[in-house]
Amino acid sequence: MTKFFLTLHVLAAILAVGPVTVAASMFPAALRRAQAAPGDASAVASLRLLQRICSVYAFVGVAVPVTGFVTAGSLGVLGSAWLIVSIVLTLAAAVVLIVLVLPRQEAALEAVAGQSGDGAAGGAGAQGARGQRAEGTAVVTVGERTSSRLAMYTGVFNLLWATVTVLMIVRPGSTTGA
Repeated sequence: MTKFFLTLHVLAAILAVGPVTVAASMFPAALRRAQAAPGDASAVASLRLLQRICSVYAFVGVAVPVTGFVTAGSLGVLGSAWLIVSIVLTLAAAVVLIVLVLPRQEAALEAVAGQSGDGAAGGAGAQGARGQRAEGTAVVTVGERTSSRLAMYTGVFNLLWATVTVLMIVRPGSTTGA
């Protein structure tokens, strides 16, 4: 049964986290292209698609830690240091995605869609004249540095996931065999 759980965990990671890392990495460059050509409907459509991929697969990505806990339980490694570090890093990656990446993608999409006259941005929230969007109690400002900040936050997200992947493969100190 352990091999079955491990297979589910690896497939969930590949199929859920992979698309988020790729789409989130592509978003800043697509945003710069859309900001450079405000009337380009295809640039807005590209942004909308990338943001949608990130949002949907972030939700689907919940399967990764769920299957991970089941796998770790069946392996008997829930108390291992490498696993605890992986869990903390996974939580940090989720926070980066949910708090820093997704709201800024949504705000950028709304701002660019508003400039191009395309009102179908697909997000909720009021946008002000300066490209600000209320996200709960936080305000996300869209400006010249938005794509750079998104690239930075996405890089942090990707680095966290890469570190978790290495820990899952190497499993330092593990006695279960690598």
